[in-house]
Amino acid sequence: MKLLVTGGAGYIGGVVAAKLVEAGHEVTVLDNLSTGHADAVHPAVNFIHGSIQEDAKAALGGDTDAVLHFAAASLVGESVADPAKYWTNNLGGSLALLDAMRETGTRKIVFSSTAATYGEPESVPILETAPTRPTNPYGATKLAVDSALTEYARMHSFGAVSLRYFNVAGAYQAQTGDWFGERHDTETHLIPNVLGGDPEKLSVKMFGTDYPTPDGTCVRDYIHVVDLAEAHLLALGATEPGRHRIFNLGSGSGYSVRQVVDVCREVTGLTINAEEAPRRAGDPSTLIASSERIQSELGWKVTRGLGDMVGDAWKFIGVRSGK
Repeated sequence: MKLLVTGGAGYIGGVVAAKLVEAGHEVTVLDNLSTGHADAVHPAVNFIHGSIQEDAKAALGGDTDAVLHFAAASLVGESVADPAKYWTNNLGGSLALLDAMRETGTRKIVFSSTAATYGEPESVPILETAPTRPTNPYGATKLAVDSALTEYARMHSFGAVSLRYFNVAGAYQAQTGDWFGERHDTETHLIPNVLGGDPEKLSVKMFGTDYPTPDGTCVRDYIHVVDLAEAHLLALGATEPGRHRIFNLGSGSGYSVRQVVDVCREVTGLTINAEEAPRRAGDPSTLIASSERIQSELGWKVTRGLGDMVGDAWKFIGVRSGK
């Protein structure tokens, strides 16, 4: 298939693009490099440095079979401070992409959504039928795109699949030997924050140690970036004209902050100082997504655990630092 990957110079988009190339697809990446990296694009990919608002139609041409859409601003805190940026980039950009697809005859899309669309859930694991009540503009913009996909499926016979998930970790070594992993100018994720500091004095703050969880720290859902990429490839084959399907992706049980720190210690063999700090306002004790629907309908399941995520992330950091 001839595929367009928007945001394919980013962490998840870059891994998915690499996996698509290795599966035999012809892949074009469109990315403005506002948060992505040109060297995070697989060497066999056709790379276009541009924006979806201005360049999607040209990137699609008239013969693209499907789109995998990752391009988005994705920092929750920034979305609260600057919501206009998120509505313009995430919803405005997505609508421009959908219109370009409609005009060029591309009718299949896999959308990288988020479990942040659910907000603070009433129960866990979170099912696709749970109420969608996002608590920040980031989640709200992703939910708005999901709503638009439903309408484009109804009105223009698009086949769309949205994948909703929480935390992604790990890295991927492609068949070329190139490594693709997580690196952000503003890093908000736990594992790269723990591993990415000075190896002589790695440290982390655990915000809240009195939650109603087995060890008192927050429990969060993590999936390996390769498991996530494989879900996107399965979703690509599950697009059906006139239908918008939504699948949650999750580990089923999640991992606590303390567990993550312990595994980071085991993998690195380093002393990691864990400082106990007060709870942060608005942090739920447990966030886990159910993946029962995608398991039963598409056959996807998690195959890599926390040790794999931390181990691969640590290898990627070593490659980047030349060690």
